[in-house]
Amino acid sequence: MPVITNIDDLKQLYKRRTPKMFYDYAESGSYTEQTFRENTSDFAKIRLRQRVARDLTNRSTAVSMMGAPVAMPVALAPVGSCGMQSPDGEIKAARAAAAFGVPFTLSTMSVCSIEDVAAHSSTPFWFQLYVMKDEDFVDSIIERARRANCSALVLTLDLQILGQRHKDIKNGLTTPPKLTLPNIIDMMLKPRWSLGMLATPRRTFRNIVGHAKGVTDLANLTAWTNEQFDPLLTWDKVRRIRDQWGGKLILKGILDAEDARMAADVGADAMIVSNHGGRQLDGALSSIRVLPSIVKAVGDQTEIYLDSGIRSGQDVLKALALGAKSTFIGRSYIYGLGAMGQAGVTKALEVIHKELDISMALCGVQNASQISREHVLVPADFEGNWV
Repeated sequence: MPVITNIDDLKQLYKRRTPKMFYDYAESGSYTEQTFRENTSDFAKIRLRQRVARDLTNRSTAVSMMGAPVAMPVALAPVGSCGMQSPDGEIKAARAAAAFGVPFTLSTMSVCSIEDVAAHSSTPFWFQLYVMKDEDFVDSIIERARRANCSALVLTLDLQILGQRHKDIKNGLTTPPKLTLPNIIDMMLKPRWSLGMLATPRRTFRNIVGHAKGVTDLANLTAWTNEQFDPLLTWDKVRRIRDQWGGKLILKGILDAEDARMAADVGADAMIVSNHGGRQLDGALSSIRVLPSIVKAVGDQTEIYLDSGIRSGQDVLKALALGAKSTFIGRSYIYGLGAMGQAGVTKALEVIHKELDISMALCGVQNASQISREHVLVPADFEGNWV
């Protein structure tokens, strides 16, 4: 077993152990992938401010999210087809998150269903909702999330029209993968993954199959999915879902100060500054670059989280310094999941936690809740002078 010291170590192991189409699914963005790349490269432009002769005893990374204590300012983001990265992947990730003390968010497009995860994890999790044209399906899945005691609903706003990801088209991505000769050869070269998949019945979108009208197999599942994302997702519809859910509501996909004000006005308990990991509007600004303008626009009206680009504990520190209350990781934990299953998710969390703790100490910070703009050095033109 190789020594794992950073997230990139997990990424390299993940690439060796996971079929190409699912590695490419995670490790790609839309069109030219400019936004995908800048989500991480823009973090490198921010520097940390080293401080000395400080009391570094009794440090704590603990904060709160949605009124609940968490071990560090990190949550696991919703990732579609997570159960194709590792057999029963959503269950493994939920268990790792619960044991570590951070939130897990289950995607609508998950392989393991809401009920599957609820049956295998004793800790309440969050559920992410894609709004579909089939209102009966939407009403039903909200009710299923309520019955499963999901403690927050994460409503995604930026995927009503799908951005094109070239690799997925060229790989013929499906869940489960079609049994073409190239796919069979690739899976044979990944025996750990293949044997695990043979041992589980969870190999398709179980939140949809058997729940959406007429969806019983891969053929009609694909047709249903391709036509169901609802382009008519307005703020009025957000209000309706808010009222129907009745619990904690997080709006994901905010990338503009004006939209942030609208999200606060509709009563969101939190918003996630996110460009969907660079997988939607290529050419949009990175999440970390727009974060300060959104914090300025909304202030303390609602909790602000940052998603897209977090690959280290130092990235978490930088996001908090620029005004985020907490962060979400997607690819960072998927690398661990695909590399080592549940243990890999735990390792990803341990890596980020250790980096955050040590970096806090070297910046002279005892508690993660104390991180502020004074702990980083930001280029004067970081936010850009756009006209």
